[in-house]
Amino acid sequence: MKPLLPERHPNRELFICDFGDVMPKSDIASMEHPLFTLSTKPDRNIRYYEHNGNSVTIAPSSHGLATIHDKDILIYCISQLMEGINRGEVPSRTVRLRAHDLLVSTNRQTSGEGYKRLKQAFERLRGTTISTDIKTNEQQYIDVFGIIDSAKTIVESPDTKRMVELEITLSEWLYNSIIGKEVLTISRDYFRLRKPLERRIYELARKHCGNQKQWKIGVKILHKKSGTSGNVREFRRMLKEIEKHNHLPNYSLSIDSESDNVIFNSKGHGDRRDSLGHNRPTLKTDTIEKAKKIIGRNFDVYALESDWLSMWEKSGKPTLQTPDGAFINFCKKRMENT
Repeated sequence: MKPLLPERHPNRELFICDFGDVMPKSDIASMEHPLFTLSTKPDRNIRYYEHNGNSVTIAPSSHGLATIHDKDILIYCISQLMEGINRGEVPSRTVRLRAHDLLVSTNRQTSGEGYKRLKQAFERLRGTTISTDIKTNEQQYIDVFGIIDSAKTIVESPDTKRMVELEITLSEWLYNSIIGKEVLTISRDYFRLRKPLERRIYELARKHCGNQKQWKIGVKILHKKSGTSGNVREFRRMLKEIEKHNHLPNYSLSIDSESDNVIFNSKGHGDRRDSLGHNRPTLKTDTIEKAKKIIGRNFDVYALESDWLSMWEKSGKPTLQTPDGAFINFCKKRMENT
């Protein structure tokens, strides 16, 4: 089995208009804390997590806890709301969307089974309740609340009985994190990660490593923050599989057996770049994602970044005022000459 899911909708930009150039975004709180189960089977266990003074209790409904794959729905909603906020709008807590667009944008199947799983995801998101002291937008909630308040079908196809248009009302806790812009851009390739633990490890790398060159964390602490139900020994084995395949978007990881640390490195931030000087240009995650759309599936964005840095180095390492724009223009010119 290949480590990555296939790109099910490579031409999505041709028929998806409301996602468009919107980059996927996730709320920081759920990237930092394990709010979603990594189990692929119904998980009906009450979970408690505490770390650095923050605590959270997560309780399931009869449908089980919301899974990390269910979180795709929230990422889609967050991305849409943030696009509105960036345009100066004050968005509603209720998001209206097309089910097909959501499925395509999150690399899900659009078959009958895909719609069935989407409905089940809504049931788990609505049924999972959280009690936490974690603040969002400087507001703290001590009451029990659902991840979403409601999800209802507005339009249903009379022929297939599938959902067409939906309305999702987010919890105030999640909505406040969006209004407070407590979100991070994630890679579109996140939706191609097959295994739940891979998605969770990517979230933690994105949150803590970000655009830095490196981030280190102890295996046992990472095990705790991941929220996995497996033991530390099994966790190490799975980390070694991720290290072997090296397919996490934007990051690679290695395990230092002597210190028992996991070391995350930003791809494209290799040792060679240490010699480029303090003014070497760095790129935002948004820029990498935009570049991927420009160059298509047959080119490696990190190889192009390396070429761009080499060109910058040969030109005398000038200080770039807008490195992101410069890299995008470099990619466009490279494609024109290909």
